[in-house]
This record gives sequence, structure tokens and C-alpha cells, in this order.
Amino acid sequence: MFPRLRAVLETVACVAVCLFPGAIGGRFQPGEWYASLAKPALTPPGALFPVVWTLLYVAMGVALALVWRRHGAPGRAGAIVVFGLQLVLNGAWSWLFFGLQRPELAFAEILLLWTAILASTLLFWRVRPLAGALLLPYLAWVGFAAWLNLQIWRLNPMTTG
Repeated sequence: MFPRLRAVLETVACVAVCLFPGAIGGRFQPGEWYASLAKPALTPPGALFPVVWTLLYVAMGVALALVWRRHGAPGRAGAIVVFGLQLVLNGAWSWLFFGLQRPELAFAEILLLWTAILASTLLFWRVRPLAGALLLPYLAWVGFAAWLNLQIWRLNPMTTG
């Protein structure tokens, strides 16, 4: 196979893998429960979330492909394992928050997710700095999402959990 074609196919596969948690999370829509909750003033409009997440998942996929192609690089395997863990945590958040309607559990989980993203970012950076840099917007967005999650939990103590 031509090296460029192989790189393109690997990148497409990595992006597809990263879009998977979004597809899982998409099964748990905000709905009436979420609409009824008090939210902080900085809550972005709902239409922004799918756009931002799609861009983040694509960047994550490109980052994964950059690390994937660094065969033999020290720390590569561990970086990919930690990245896989954060993908699982990413997919679980929507289920906890929207599916179970448990913002308090979702908040605890998103703290684990943010920590796993930070670890992935650092590990990817060691393998390929550009790959780590591509995860920085994701790290920032999930940090903001954690703040939103906490505020929603705080503003709605009787309607959650």
C-alpha cells in the first residue's frame, strides 16, 4: 500500500474511533428534564455542542493517528491505552448526566475524564508534541463542561440525584 494512502486510511480510522463516544452519547439527548433545569448564565446554546464536539473528536482522531504512526516510540503503547480509557469515560458522561439524570455522578465522572485527558495530553506530547497540542482544546472544553456540570448540580439540588 502507498505510504500516503495508508496514513490517510489510518487517520480516517482513528477519527472514526474517536467519533464513537459521541455516537454513544448522542443516544442520550437532553430532553425535557434538562430543559427544566436552572443553568448558569454562561451555558452555551444547545446548537453549539454538536459542532464543538465534532471538531474536538476530529482533532482527537488526528492526534491519535499521529501517535499511532510512531511505531517503536517510547511510551506510545501506554499513551494509546490511556487515550482509550478517556474515550470510555467520555462516552459514559452523557449516560450519567442525561440518561440517568444524575449530575452528581456525572460530575465525579467528568473529574476522572478531565484527569485522563490531561494524562493523555502529556503522554501524547512525549510521543509527538503536535498530538499533545491537538488535545489541548479538548482538555479546555471538558474543564468548562465540568464547571457547567457542577453549576447545574448546585443550582438544582432538589431535582437531581
